[in-house]
Amino acid sequence: MTGFGRPLNAPEDPLARGEDLMTRLVAALERMSPPPLEAPDFSAADAFVWHASPDRLTPVPQVSRVGLELLVGIDRSRETLLENTTRFADGASANNALLWGARGMGKSSLVKAAHAKVNEGRETLLILVEIQREDIPSVGRLLGHLRAAADRRFILFCDDLSFDKDDAHYKSLKAVLDGGVEGRPENVIFYATSNRRHLMPRDMIENERSTAINPSEATEEKVSLSDRFGLWLGFHQGSQDDYLAMVRGYCDAYGIEIGDEELRAEAIEWRQTRGAVSGRVAWQFITDLAGKRGVKLG
Repeated sequence: MTGFGRPLNAPEDPLARGEDLMTRLVAALERMSPPPLEAPDFSAADAFVWHASPDRLTPVPQVSRVGLELLVGIDRSRETLLENTTRFADGASANNALLWGARGMGKSSLVKAAHAKVNEGRETLLILVEIQREDIPSVGRLLGHLRAAADRRFILFCDDLSFDKDDAHYKSLKAVLDGGVEGRPENVIFYATSNRRHLMPRDMIENERSTAINPSEATEEKVSLSDRFGLWLGFHQGSQDDYLAMVRGYCDAYGIEIGDEELRAEAIEWRQTRGAVSGRVAWQFITDLAGKRGVKLG
């Protein structure tokens, strides 16, 4: 009697067994250490998302964003970031930027809108690359790919960046801001948004100061991270007038027909139920209003 080409009771060939074990071991190592990322086709889109494990840059055919002109109440920050981004896209010197402050006031919207505005009519597009906070440790590998594409310029963007106690990811971020021995690639700039000016909770900073032998040295390494951004753009709670200007601007842009008095009454009622005045609340109101009136946004 035989089974699968070998007598049932015949001893197993140790050489074949070793080869099978080696094959499985090689496959396991390849899964743990995937092959290097091939050179991305940066002509496929003007925005990409970076993923780690395995490393890959995924093109974004349609970026979710609003027009720069619809961002109301942040005029100074809007003009400053637009000017900085334009200089960088033109090949001139520009600063890394930290957009910090109140929730829902248009920080990430401004980054995406400024990127789109700068690319209008531009032959060689400025490319936006988004990286998630949890993928910050892989930023060195990403910078290597971007450095190799010397004919392109990139905004490396991290939305809602912050660090908690015992989080060492901020050390990897210094590779972007300072660049180590190689220096930051001249074709890469870093923009981040955060609710925290120093990228970490205030109570954490105060706790480390109170328990350290040398309070100033205990927090200097972490707090100084935000000092490495050349631009600090603050976003603060908006006024009701700004909020109403936002919703009117959205109505005009998307063709939602409604009188000023009716719009004012409905918009104020909506924001009172949210307990806040912000661009995010204005957009949520417009989404609801457009749905009721059968108007498609986008």
